[in-house]
Amino acid sequence: MDIWHRLEDIPADLKASVITIGVFDGVHRGHRTLVAAATDRAQALGVPSVLVTFNPHPLSVLRPDKMPPLLGTVNQRADLAESLGVDHMFAMNFTAELSHLSPEEFFCSVIKDKLNAQAVVVGKNFTFGYKAAGTTDTLKALGEKYGVEIYVLDLLTENGDVVSSTAIRSDLLEGNIRRANWGLGREFSVHGDVVRGAGRGGKELGFPTANLYFPDSIALPEDGVYAGWLTVTSSAPIDGDMVRGVRYPAAISVGHNPTFGDKRRSVESFVLDRHADLYGHSIVVEFVDRIRPMVKFDGIDELLVAIENDVTQTRAILHI
Repeated sequence: MDIWHRLEDIPADLKASVITIGVFDGVHRGHRTLVAAATDRAQALGVPSVLVTFNPHPLSVLRPDKMPPLLGTVNQRADLAESLGVDHMFAMNFTAELSHLSPEEFFCSVIKDKLNAQAVVVGKNFTFGYKAAGTTDTLKALGEKYGVEIYVLDLLTENGDVVSSTAIRSDLLEGNIRRANWGLGREFSVHGDVVRGAGRGGKELGFPTANLYFPDSIALPEDGVYAGWLTVTSSAPIDGDMVRGVRYPAAISVGHNPTFGDKRRSVESFVLDRHADLYGHSIVVEFVDRIRPMVKFDGIDELLVAIENDVTQTRAILHI
């Protein structure tokens, strides 16, 4: 998939396209209805599909104090979009200058003149232009004026609640990982590199863990222990009995470790029935279900009993 970041990156030979526009944080079930409509229309017209998103998140520029943690990185967004059949992604560099374009200026300079859109697919809550002055009615009027098809889709709901990135973040913060996963249409995942931790897992406890480095901007589930999967994605040889691209069952600890007084939140994964040195490797950790909250134990012996139970619960949850 081609990823463009600036208007100048869009190839001049892009003579036509069908686009869908939004932040698409998490590329959840609601987003997927937009993507499906866009790719279907693109196929019918015989033109490429383009997912238009923003990087950085608009709130980080307009209201940094209101900026939420993200459900994934832009690269994850691109990978998910590609898996759904999108041909190109325009991760538009969101700036204060861009935010001051009127709805018609944005429509003409981006949608019509650079992307040559024949059709645009958005959700009914879509807004654009300076101070979000442009609504879906504005978009329809501009589409009629400039000869661009406009499709406005209803928001996806479950039991009357809208499936949204905001709702999924709330589910994560409450530790309701199963509900968050339903909204996403997949297991919530965190991507990053394995870094050196305190070294207690293997040396003191007999449960060596992969300590995942993650950006502070990324959302995490509520502190606790989870059952899930770990996959090594880097191509470098692995010292041990793990293979790149294979999902391995793991017990995952998220948060500050109160037993040892750790201050920074961490994501540490104990891979079941495998022995490998993953330091320096890129991995993906997927969360399936929550086992228990984070607890401060009176000593290592009590902690070891809890970890043994976590492993047993992980096997049961993952049916292994």
